[in-house]
Amino acid sequence: MARQTKPLNNTQIKQAKAQEKEYNLADGQGLSLRIKPNSTKTWLFNYYRPHSKKRVNISFGPYPDLGLADARTKRDEARKLLAQNIDPKEYRDTHHQQKSLETSQTLELIAHDWLQVKKSKVSDDHATDIWRSLELHIFPSLGKYPIRSINAPLAIEALQPLSIKGSFESVRRVAQRLNEVMVYSVNSGIIHSNPLTGIKEAFPAPQKIHFPSIKPEEIPAFLKDLENASIQHTTRALMEWQLHTMVRPSEAAGTRWEEIDFKSKLWTIPAERMKKKLSHSVPLTQQAIEILERMKPFSEKRVHIFPSERNPRNHTNPSTANMALKRMGYGGRLVAHGFRSIASTTLNEEGFNPDIIEAALSHVDSNEVRKAYNRAEYIEKRRDMMNWWSNLLSPSPTSTQQKTS
Repeated sequence: MARQTKPLNNTQIKQAKAQEKEYNLADGQGLSLRIKPNSTKTWLFNYYRPHSKKRVNISFGPYPDLGLADARTKRDEARKLLAQNIDPKEYRDTHHQQKSLETSQTLELIAHDWLQVKKSKVSDDHATDIWRSLELHIFPSLGKYPIRSINAPLAIEALQPLSIKGSFESVRRVAQRLNEVMVYSVNSGIIHSNPLTGIKEAFPAPQKIHFPSIKPEEIPAFLKDLENASIQHTTRALMEWQLHTMVRPSEAAGTRWEEIDFKSKLWTIPAERMKKKLSHSVPLTQQAIEILERMKPFSEKRVHIFPSERNPRNHTNPSTANMALKRMGYGGRLVAHGFRSIASTTLNEEGFNPDIIEAALSHVDSNEVRKAYNRAEYIEKRRDMMNWWSNLLSPSPTSTQQKTS
């Protein structure tokens, strides 16, 4: 008959003294308390590993941090695992690794990984804006949270300061970016589902805000003001360049000489500089070419056509035109991005093909528009339209001012 182990009691455990050599006090069913010569007491569970049948110990923790009742609970849990052929030590180690991984996978860290993927789809300036918005409004309160701990109430609380300020458009953008991070986490196998779906519904809808812009009939007066404005030569040329080419402020400010094909009169903006990461070609009118000729004495030997005044090795700041517009008295009435709106409104009113206009504004993939035209015909239709627009801004003696339907 097997010898029965008498269970321990708290008095025995407290009174157990250290000896010259370490020894064990058995509680039964594999559980024992090991007392070392330095008086430390540790709970051990001795068992046979399910697959190797090798006898091993697993430590449950020190006494008195772990009391007798809790040690027995851990023993019972380990025995249940063994009944399922699961090694308690391997199970614990795997569980600890998983917990450690979950703790290290913070919202900020996963957002950083997501942004590296996002950068392949947006311009560098847009990527910088995305990260800055998260740094300002999300990371201070939620950045260090494990992404598995992020939920709708936490995200809504983080966005409340923006909502209280009435910045509902910013709330919408940041909520959208948070959702993209969570979807990335789902697709990467980090979390099982996105808990932030629909959080924007917790806030008032933003009012659509249009960039301030003057009416087409105000163009002559504005051009006269621009001609007489007390601004830098480079700034004036940049504003004229943006007007004639219909591009975004950042795309105009970053124009490089290497992007210009003077022979074909074509400006090709590489994908990495475009908002939608698609290269964009701009047929250059004679007026646009003249702007480049005027800039050659100032920047021909540099990389950028419109160099920064403070650091000529870099391009001028995209906000340079906006600052000049304020000094010209157009603050609140017109911003540089509004130049595109002026062009769009005017060209649509004149009956130009809306698809060609949208392609010129890089609102649609030019390949989609080209489906209806061969490449040469497509470029010529855009060139005709751009010539008409440039001649309206700065009439040329040889202008025919014919529009393309």
